[in-house]
Amino acid sequence: MTSIDVHALTKEYGHRRAVDDLTFTVQPGRVTGFLGPNGAGKSTTMRLVLGLDRPTSGTATVGGRVYSALQEPLRHVGALLDAQAAHGSRTARDHLRALAAGNRIPQRRVDEVLEETGIAAVARRRVQTYSLGMRQRLGIAAALLGDPEVVMLDEPSNGLDPQGIIWIRELLRRLAAEGRTVLVSSHLMSETASFADHLVVLGRGRLLADTPLPDFIHAHVRARVRIRTTDDAALKGALARHGHHAVEHEDGHWTVYDARVDDIGRLAATAGVPLLELAAEEGTLEQAYLGLTAAETEFTAPPQEA
Repeated sequence: MTSIDVHALTKEYGHRRAVDDLTFTVQPGRVTGFLGPNGAGKSTTMRLVLGLDRPTSGTATVGGRVYSALQEPLRHVGALLDAQAAHGSRTARDHLRALAAGNRIPQRRVDEVLEETGIAAVARRRVQTYSLGMRQRLGIAAALLGDPEVVMLDEPSNGLDPQGIIWIRELLRRLAAEGRTVLVSSHLMSETASFADHLVVLGRGRLLADTPLPDFIHAHVRARVRIRTTDDAALKGALARHGHHAVEHEDGHWTVYDARVDDIGRLAATAGVPLLELAAEEGTLEQAYLGLTAAETEFTAPPQEA
């Protein structure tokens, strides 16, 4: 099986270190979400893996080899880094046919990926007439052309309509289920949560997290219980006696932090507190990500006044 292996990878541009001693592995059979604020080094890292930049030090390999050593690389690695990469005066079909010819890929694959990405009906139109979403689909078609073991996509949902977003989500899951190595960079937390199994998170070029998605959320979001009662005073007293911190909200429900539903339920039952609602408040990827990367954001705006 083919993995992406990054070891002690560093890239400097003058006095700026874009990637800082980075080490992680992207394993096959799962979708790895590649996250980080603007300027965190995600795109630079992907360019280093693909041989588009040379590292200052360290290595980035695919299946144990650097990208430049791969024969007919599209058969091994499919990548989308820039939806504007296809020449505007070419048709989508001609763009893919040229890529196929240069990598000894059968021409029948051109028609297959055009169908798979939903742009077969416009394949003879010039790329300059395409919307951003159509260009994204063409870029994904190019990434899939060689039926590669490794797929790397940078912001693949950008420009896609809701149907397209569902399609890319299902595509990523299928590729991983087939045993491929899938690395996807995205700024859309809710979308990443819908397809990623594992996360690699960067901040200012450094590795902040390399962990399964559920573990990442649990590690960075406090456990909370949502509770509602007809007797707020009794609830507040019972929680306080057992050392629980709770916050009352304007709509009448309470949030109990660092607590489990079973424990709060037993506590309320023992104290005779009548309950209208009792539920765990699941943490989100966005909450966990913002909590981890708040100090790593290079570009920030002042908070907005209500």
